[in-house]
Amino acid sequence: MSKERQTAEQILLHIGGQENILNVEHCATRLRLVLKDETKFNKKEIEAIDGVKGSFLASGQHQIILGTGFVNKVYAEVMDITKMDSGNMMSKSDAAAVHMNVFQKASRLLGDVFLPIIPILVATGLFMGLRSLITNLGVELDPTFLALSQVLIDTAFAFLPALVTYSVMKRSGASPALGIVIGLMLVAPQLPNANQVASGKIEPIYLSLLGLNIPILGYQGSVLPALMLGVISAKIEKWLRKVVPDVLDLIITPFVTLFSSMVIGLVVIGPIMHIIEKGLVEAISVLMNIPFGIGGFIVGALQQAVVITGLHHTFKALEVELLANTGANPFNALVCGAIVAQGAAGIAAALKTRNKKEKSLYLTSVLPAFLGITEPLIFGGNLPRLTPFVCGCIGGGVAGIFSSLVGLAGTGMSITALPGILLYLNGQLGKYLIACAIGFAVAFVLTYILYKTEE
Repeated sequence: MSKERQTAEQILLHIGGQENILNVEHCATRLRLVLKDETKFNKKEIEAIDGVKGSFLASGQHQIILGTGFVNKVYAEVMDITKMDSGNMMSKSDAAAVHMNVFQKASRLLGDVFLPIIPILVATGLFMGLRSLITNLGVELDPTFLALSQVLIDTAFAFLPALVTYSVMKRSGASPALGIVIGLMLVAPQLPNANQVASGKIEPIYLSLLGLNIPILGYQGSVLPALMLGVISAKIEKWLRKVVPDVLDLIITPFVTLFSSMVIGLVVIGPIMHIIEKGLVEAISVLMNIPFGIGGFIVGALQQAVVITGLHHTFKALEVELLANTGANPFNALVCGAIVAQGAAGIAAALKTRNKKEKSLYLTSVLPAFLGITEPLIFGGNLPRLTPFVCGCIGGGVAGIFSSLVGLAGTGMSITALPGILLYLNGQLGKYLIACAIGFAVAFVLTYILYKTEE
């Protein structure tokens, strides 16, 4: 018997046998195993096998170090003994998910859903930031050019729910086309625009049902409602595929899926999110008034977490109220520090990332962030990896302490990060730059120290 065969048989013996394997693969030097029951992995016995140079657990994989060349032969013997192949073996991603906790699974869901649409968000975010910079420098755009820029820039963000539900349905093995329609229902032109409702320009449509007045509105630019609805709709469609007779499937399944999704999205999820939006505005107003910089830390740390939900547009009402009553907007200063901090965390993560494709994705997402658009960076990089996102939130919180203590406040709204400089030309520019520098430095250093990249 060859040495490779002996090594393979010994490894299988001390990992609980073939039936304990979910996935097996190899890299240049290591055999990588994802197991059903990790307690059956006998590290001491495996490392005593002739030819094994060590082992460790990383990213849910038991990695057995065998060395260049030898690992290929041992892997071939394992596959020959077990008769495993891609057809009867769980995929690496599905196998890794078996041992994930709730937070890791949620992070994986976000990564899988947003990865296909990140290039769209990056390009649109960059265009949006540049247009904001140009217009706020006092450049008056030709009406026709402005209209065309709105087509180019606003389409992706206005119809973001459709992109999200499409991606969720596709990932879940449901019908992507249904996902597009379900997402478009959330932003149908017949519904009041969420941003205009948030700024107080228009009122929601109210549906009288069981003695309740239920507010109905669109969810332009929102992520969480679309994500939740996409997951629910996928489950509904897949369940219907199992119970509806084949002869009726083409008619009943899409009909019931669309109808139930509309009811759940606009009459259940939508109103719940509307209540949460109002609560968020009130909570942020209270938090901002907590003294000694504590309120500034809390708001600065949580602001980008709110962006994940898509509810950040509700803060426009708060900013309008602040400007109307006091002529100043301290909330903008907290937002700017939080945005710059996420950008800094993205740069640090990009510097530590070895994968060239991931590094490129990170770096292209960072520029829109410094122009005030963080969604591409959050969903495409920081949040799925979690550590950069958390470090960015901490950086935003520390910047918020400084902003709160020195009374930093903008003279307007909706302009953030680098373009936001224009709101602090009333003698506060130095303080503004310091606040941004604090957020940048804290987030960058924490991410660079704490973020561990995977090979």
